[in-house]
Amino acid sequence: MARLTRREFLKGGVLLGLGVLGAATIWKNWRLAAVGKETAPLPFYARPARFFVPVSGHARCGDCHTAAVPAHTAYCHTEHSHVYVKCRLCPKGCLISDGRRGDCRVRENRGGILYTMTYGNPCALGVDPIEKKPFYHFLPGTTAFSLSTAGCNLHCLYCQNWQISQTTPERTQFIQLFPDAVVAAAEEAGSPSIAFTYAEPTVFFEYMVDTARLARARGLRSVVISAGYINPEPLQELCALVDAIKIDLKGINEAFYREVCFATLPPVLDAIRMIARSGIHLEIVNLVVPGRNDAPEDMRQLARWVLEEVGPDVPLHFTRFYPQYRLLDVPPTPVETLEQARQAALEEGLHYVYIGNVPGHPGNHTYCPKCGQAVIRRSGFSVLEMALQEGRCAFCGTPIPGVWQ
Repeated sequence: MARLTRREFLKGGVLLGLGVLGAATIWKNWRLAAVGKETAPLPFYARPARFFVPVSGHARCGDCHTAAVPAHTAYCHTEHSHVYVKCRLCPKGCLISDGRRGDCRVRENRGGILYTMTYGNPCALGVDPIEKKPFYHFLPGTTAFSLSTAGCNLHCLYCQNWQISQTTPERTQFIQLFPDAVVAAAEEAGSPSIAFTYAEPTVFFEYMVDTARLARARGLRSVVISAGYINPEPLQELCALVDAIKIDLKGINEAFYREVCFATLPPVLDAIRMIARSGIHLEIVNLVVPGRNDAPEDMRQLARWVLEEVGPDVPLHFTRFYPQYRLLDVPPTPVETLEQARQAALEEGLHYVYIGNVPGHPGNHTYCPKCGQAVIRRSGFSVLEMALQEGRCAFCGTPIPGVWQ
């Protein structure tokens, strides 16, 4: 596979799209061999993973997958060997037999050692406005050098990046870009932050934390855009290395998480609480899907939970859904639904509530909770005007929580 230089990617602004190579040739070369046959050599991007334990003896499928977290791929212990590992990175806790991968499709058991197959091989790169993530209270008006590898530990029916999130690294067009090269590329692009985004950063945890550590040493910030389906130990380590995390709280209903996202709700709520306690910047997004998670009582309950658990100053974004992936028959979210959700959240006592994916809507602006004046005006992903003075409202002096410089 040809390796493209960093300069070639930076030329033109967007470094690499979400294109997918023809799967047949790549998959033929890198297909998983059955247990008992010679396996392919480890590729350059394989690294020993963290957060797993070996499991000895015979294992049962029920030890890994329950009704709450059903098996989603054939990679997980389809061959019942006696060389198992149990992944402890995320709440799914996949029990993986020799030569197979977990539910995320990117963490593979080789002889009782779990390997990450996503180290230094991003398949999506870009230089994006930080508002696109969205972060509205973190370095507004700047860009973030953004990257992702393949894979995800959720399987949301409306995923907008399904071409890379719901596949293996071998099926994507990727380049070799190790952490030091990522930091150098961000510096060359003039971006003050690196964003781990697009698919799910949890599944490329080792690559992410190594890059964030180097970035901090070079004076760059790191931000994470995640579904928050991660266990406490790795999350605690992540919070110590990055500067901001945006969590997609997909709903406040357990049934929605099980049926639409193939996950469970409580671990996400726990992750949000932990991030808030860590002191790093937190923002929360709820994609409002018509007929699925848009009941008015759910919107109000979600806002009330945010208020009670993480406080009134955490920005909450209600974002418009557009038909994607396997929900092509669902219409876009009515703007009125988003407006009602925003109003309910403000009534519950949240200070910063936004409407997303509706360019030009007044709900894109940041308003001072005391005097009501707009302190940041936006159009799409662009900042038009800022009326902040050292993090305070320029009109009345009220502090506006965020990271402003």
